[in-house]
Amino acid sequence: MSLRLVDTNVLSADVLPTPIEVKRQLPQAAGVEEFVYRSRETVRAILERRDPRLFLVVGPCSIHDIVAAKDYALRLKELAGRVQDSLFIIMRVYFEKPRTTVGWKGLINDPDMDDSFHIDKGIARARELLLWLAEQGIPAATEALDPIMPQYLGDLVSWTAIGARTTESQTHREMASGLSTPVGFKNGTDGSLSVAINALQSARSPHHFLGITESGQSAVMRTRGNAHGHLVLRGGAGSTNYDAGNIALSELELRKGGLPTNIVVDCSHGNSSKDPGRQPLVAEDCVNQVLDGNRSIVGLMLESHLHWGNQPIPADLTQLKYGVSVTDACIDWPTTEGLLSSLHERLRPVMAIRGTAPTA
Repeated sequence: MSLRLVDTNVLSADVLPTPIEVKRQLPQAAGVEEFVYRSRETVRAILERRDPRLFLVVGPCSIHDIVAAKDYALRLKELAGRVQDSLFIIMRVYFEKPRTTVGWKGLINDPDMDDSFHIDKGIARARELLLWLAEQGIPAATEALDPIMPQYLGDLVSWTAIGARTTESQTHREMASGLSTPVGFKNGTDGSLSVAINALQSARSPHHFLGITESGQSAVMRTRGNAHGHLVLRGGAGSTNYDAGNIALSELELRKGGLPTNIVVDCSHGNSSKDPGRQPLVAEDCVNQVLDGNRSIVGLMLESHLHWGNQPIPADLTQLKYGVSVTDACIDWPTTEGLLSSLHERLRPVMAIRGTAPTA
């Protein structure tokens, strides 16, 4: 075929190792499969009201420094043990970043943060970190952005998010229908609920779509549908949606759509107006609703790192500040520890009476 007709804008095509080859090079250690399975089952139990706790997805906006990520993870593990009576903690481990225009696309796409795009290296580093986390007994949450990536990493993830920019995407709805984790769909960037409601209905249904197998072969994927999809409220452009009125409206829309009334509140993004200092206020408001008898709020999301705020990526990477986000601004570790400890103390007395409740 003439090169005038195909690949006219493609400079090269670098072959990657297949998912099965990567898994053979970086296999699960003994006990990892059981740990990931039990972590997913805990989230499912919370969604089904068999477990009265809230689950919290807590961690950096994105992972760019493996050393700092491990430092954060070990602190989170110790804290998770202290608050486990009321909170099930999952570390936010985001390797792919959707961009509105351009920018750093995350550890998988550009692990060296220099536009060299050694994606094979990024996949290996991401899997190595997920393996380490599972071996430490720390559940991991991530955003599913590239539809191929779950074949490389999905066996190590306990909870998956579909972001506001991709909730409307048919590709991501189909992918979510086949994921083995519970999946949270965020409302649209404009704050609208309809795209997330439609996505939840779609992901619960069987689908047939093109994908790749673990051996890297193109295939028609046939899914049964994912029964553990749920709504994530993240606010919108210039608006929040975590207050009691918006929660009640979301419950109504979920019921009208024939969906379980399971709601996770993202305390960042539109709900914090991109101000990390507002995240604790959002979390406290949601816990107040739980204490007032709300049963639909099942989880929270927080963007948190070792140190406060964020930083641009410098040309000289030796100038990067340790433990500071390079994407969205985060709260620091002392704030995270104090907030989760406070939420735990307030929630613990109501765990027994929160008990079970209908989900629809």
